[in-house]
Amino acid sequence: MGISWDDYRSHDAVGLAALVAAGEVSAADLLEAAVARADAVEPGLNAIRLRLDDAARSRARGPLTGPFAGVPFLVKDLAQHLAGVPTASGSRPLADHPRPETSTVVRRWTEAGLVVFGRTATPEFGARAVTEPALGGPTRNPWDPGRTPGGSSGGSAAAVAAGIVPAAGASDGGGSIRIPAAACGLFGLKPGRGVTPSGPDVAEGFHGAAVQGVLSRTVRDSAALLDVSAGPEPEGPYIVRPPERPYADAVRDDPAPLRIGLATASPLGTDVDPEAVAAATDAAELLTSLGHVVEESAPALDGRALATDFLTTWFSTISAQVAAARALTGCGDDAFEIETRVMAAIGRATPAPDYLAALARRQDHTRALAAFHERYDLLLTPTLARPPWPIGELALPAPARIGAQALLRAGASGLFGRLGLVESLVDANFAPVPYTQLANLTGRPASSVPLYRTASGLPLGVQFVGRPGSEPLLLALAAQLERARPWAHLRPAVRGR
Repeated sequence: MGISWDDYRSHDAVGLAALVAAGEVSAADLLEAAVARADAVEPGLNAIRLRLDDAARSRARGPLTGPFAGVPFLVKDLAQHLAGVPTASGSRPLADHPRPETSTVVRRWTEAGLVVFGRTATPEFGARAVTEPALGGPTRNPWDPGRTPGGSSGGSAAAVAAGIVPAAGASDGGGSIRIPAAACGLFGLKPGRGVTPSGPDVAEGFHGAAVQGVLSRTVRDSAALLDVSAGPEPEGPYIVRPPERPYADAVRDDPAPLRIGLATASPLGTDVDPEAVAAATDAAELLTSLGHVVEESAPALDGRALATDFLTTWFSTISAQVAAARALTGCGDDAFEIETRVMAAIGRATPAPDYLAALARRQDHTRALAAFHERYDLLLTPTLARPPWPIGELALPAPARIGAQALLRAGASGLFGRLGLVESLVDANFAPVPYTQLANLTGRPASSVPLYRTASGLPLGVQFVGRPGSEPLLLALAAQLERARPWAHLRPAVRGR
């Protein structure tokens, strides 16, 4: 039977599943199309860390049921475990340590019929907004291989944008779905806290700020995949009220006219590229033409304080992950990347009262956003403060790297502040992506919609942040925008060999 790559690429996941259900193509045919595309583009893309072709072929030959029966899929190499398969989390020490059980979200995806044939690249422990791990090397943006696809779900974004799969597993603890979506011309929805499962090994990620989701080319794929993944689990801390109707139904009708606040200035007070401002103002003009009301307005919060609170808890979380990896593998600190070691050292040096105070201040940020949402249905911002940047640009500068290595060897990591390394990490990590962390710390759903292209043709998405439970609204609005300005047919420069 077979299917050409052009035909394969022209369908989204819902469409491919319909072909299988109608008997027009087999699951094995779809898998071979995906594998062939991966073989063609991977040497230059580096999106997939681990291939599972043989296991996938065996699964594709067997009986498959569910709404996505036979559709090829990739899962992220972070917190999306497959029993018997290593989850490296982008870290060299963990690359050969199989996981004992499958994550709930992955089990739900496979029960829906998806055929997983690989794990996508991520930075070490998902800790950066780029995907440039020492394990496997940098992942490249299909729209410009010299630039980053973002992070930490950069491998998934690159694979979807390059046409290997129509959608892929992703997660978001500080923007890790929305940042790669914006950089690669995809749709990305970060569900609200507790909507998708994190277990069974953990109750919730990063105190509820990190959630599981997908990256996709079409809004309806994200909606339908949320239908199969959402819902409580026995180990979870919450039972979130389900939507009144399936998420997939939300994309069929335009939303009622909305009141939307537009904020383009960086919450950190750092520079914003004119192209990023143009992306948001262009979206505002499109929204206005569709009958929505858009006004310039921003939540009344201290963005730099929010970033500091985020990093205080983030660095401590990285220190715990490094400690767990060392305990499991017996490796030394030198096995980890220098940026990771610096973050972990700062985390270990953080006093417990400071850590708890940073957690408590999340409520201040939440109240500020809740007050904003009393007046506005959604917050609109750029997703990125600049177009996708060159690979390697956010690496720790050589002088700082040398100084950090010396301090780590001497056990004097408490001196990092005198070197300015903490400030360097704040600016390097957040100046290009200052808009996304708010939704994570407050537990709100948020999306990145690929409406804009720069003068050089690079994608540059815009972000919407909603109230708790507003996933259907975010999906409905994104679908309306998709109908007004379609993007799924656009193909990046990467062609493969």
